[in-house]
Amino acid sequence: MIDAESFKELMEDNGECFPLLTLDEFFKGNTQEDSIAPNQWEFGRPSLGEMWELLKKIERLPKVEWVRVALHDDTEIIKCGGEEILNLAGDSIVVCADIQPEELEKLVNCEWLCSDGVIEINPSELDIYSCIPLIPENFSCLEIVWD
Repeated sequence: MIDAESFKELMEDNGECFPLLTLDEFFKGNTQEDSIAPNQWEFGRPSLGEMWELLKKIERLPKVEWVRVALHDDTEIIKCGGEEILNLAGDSIVVCADIQPEELEKLVNCEWLCSDGVIEINPSELDIYSCIPLIPENFSCLEIVWD
């Protein structure tokens, strides 16, 4: 998981825009099970580790260029005992791919994820974020959403 200092630097370097985080930046070492899809945690949503494993497999597919975690506005750095701690709040998963939303829904098994599904988004909708990887020609941005 990205540390608080690295996150602060990304924010400062990018006009205070939340970065789209890599899977490792969001999931690796993250033990806060309610940091993404909190309303589904303990109501059937798989663990962060299981989600991370699935999303890494998706990211390796030939028709997938990249997978990132979009952050929710509740993401913040809090002070605890004089130490700064990053409180990540994932909002959705963005997948840049040359596939249709229906195909991604099947690949990720939205029912298993307790997700509301996959939607196609206009790449301009990502302009509120920083650290957006290149979107190749003929590729779409798909978003796995909850709530």
